[in-house]
Amino acid sequence: MRTAATILAIIQERGKKGLPLERVYRLLFNRDLYLMAYGKIYRNKGAMTPGSTTETADAMSLEKIDALIEAVRYERYRWTPTRRVYIEKKNSTKKRPLSMPTWSDKLLQEVIRLILESYFEPSFSQFSHGFRPGRGCHTALRQIDENWHGVSWFIEGDIKACFDSLSHDILINALAEHIHDERFLRLMRGLLQAGYLEEWKYNATLSGVPQGGIVSPILSNIYLSKLDRYIEEILIPMYTKGTRRKKNRKYDNLLCQSYRLRKGGKKQEAMKARKAAQKMPSVELNDPGYRRLKYVRYADDWLLGLIGPKEEAEHIKQQVKTFLHDGLKLELSEEKTLITHARTETARFLSYHLRASQDDTRQTKKKRSVNGEIWLRIPQDILTKKCQKYKEHGKPKHRKELTNNTDYSIVAQYQSEFRGLAEYYQLANDLHRLNRLKWIMQQSLAKTLAVKLHLTVKKVHEKYSTTWMVNGTTYKGLQVTIPREGKKPLIAKWGGIPLKRKIHAILNNQPTPVWINRTELEKRLLADTCELCNSQDRIEVHHIRALKDLNQKGRQNKPLWVKVMAARKRKTLVLCWSCHRKIHAGQPVNKRQS
Repeated sequence: MRTAATILAIIQERGKKGLPLERVYRLLFNRDLYLMAYGKIYRNKGAMTPGSTTETADAMSLEKIDALIEAVRYERYRWTPTRRVYIEKKNSTKKRPLSMPTWSDKLLQEVIRLILESYFEPSFSQFSHGFRPGRGCHTALRQIDENWHGVSWFIEGDIKACFDSLSHDILINALAEHIHDERFLRLMRGLLQAGYLEEWKYNATLSGVPQGGIVSPILSNIYLSKLDRYIEEILIPMYTKGTRRKKNRKYDNLLCQSYRLRKGGKKQEAMKARKAAQKMPSVELNDPGYRRLKYVRYADDWLLGLIGPKEEAEHIKQQVKTFLHDGLKLELSEEKTLITHARTETARFLSYHLRASQDDTRQTKKKRSVNGEIWLRIPQDILTKKCQKYKEHGKPKHRKELTNNTDYSIVAQYQSEFRGLAEYYQLANDLHRLNRLKWIMQQSLAKTLAVKLHLTVKKVHEKYSTTWMVNGTTYKGLQVTIPREGKKPLIAKWGGIPLKRKIHAILNNQPTPVWINRTELEKRLLADTCELCNSQDRIEVHHIRALKDLNQKGRQNKPLWVKVMAARKRKTLVLCWSCHRKIHAGQPVNKRQS
């Protein structure tokens, strides 16, 4: 039987060459693919969250994989309706539906995702960045920063309830264009039509992909790649005209006048003429013979940048709206799809503000270096909201909910919260504006520690203040050190995060796929031996949600299995059926000597 890495490499090669996939359904009989899928998703936070049944990653075994393969082989597998809950939307009073599949569905979905991603990833557009390995928010923003010079108008795209509105027929047809396997397509249609349970009442899914499903992101990218191709192959060529803009005659005349005056010895008049020239563009900004259209998409958020008049921007918006409606059965949100002037207004994309810069006085190598460049900025409302979390009546406050935590965890939490924001906005031209938030958070941190320790803020700084070097720069901050016998001390620091722009920074949750050897958990499961008693009877994997769950309150003497997991720093333990049942029953498990 071929390994998972070999299968996925062959599929990827066919995707690169544009060759269709056949007999895909037979790949779902390969145990190695399920082991790879298990090794990828068992760490997920939702692995121990039940769907519409009580099944979770706990008690995973090779027998479960074989039973799943057997059901798929004879087309007896039926997708279970997902359990739907609602979570709050960011910066909104509305709630977003989240679907939670059962564990078996998650595992099979991950296998399908591996296959689809290997095949379709090479064919996706260079302008698409969402839910793709090696790409993310930062790669999308960096593409704008590097390639959108001189844009006049932004078209901010918003699709109404995009993921809930995807047509099942269009999606299946998009898969059928490349995958010539009816059994696989039937399986995918069954997944889309599995339905969901809301307050234990069944509801059919007539459109859309389940938000929260493992395979949903790749399916949405396959669907929206049709929009990418339409813009890339039709709209962009339609609005690409000319090789360069016409020169501005007034600008050239003033430069010539400055040159003649300088030759004639009239240096002051020459300088005035040159300064007057620098207040106007060197080319015709509204040249009718020059057009460019830029495009970028992250998931269902997309942005177009036009070098041209507003009338054409309106026309482009209408064309996209028509294509979405007629070709993809999606609706463009009129109130959220905005057309903004790049030099006088700001567009919002991926929680950044975008605007074309204009500064005639700033020069590099005697050239106006920033005119027409797209500046990425931190939105003021986000800064205000973040600062408000640490303020009360306009002043930094202590956070009462943290005063029961240790000094170490309080400092670590403040540092983590600030680092996350600073790293996300590392592409911002005005990253220095986070200094205000940093100061407020530092005062809040000092007050929180002061309340906890019954000290003054000054005494807190005297107790924890320190300095350290980061990339050759000295930083001041707070540091809590916890010494440990025979081990390195635990250190929590506040500060030392440089607020300097990093244009090549990438914050990406989707790593580039590398099909390496088996994960440690896969090897342990394949060893088919209980890690407590060395038995080989019905081997299963015991899962816990987090390592902190091992430190249960009121537990004085830790059981053997807790000590083993804590020593290994692992959330899994491979056990025989008997040991696993004893753990869940709270009975002691004795380690058998080998």
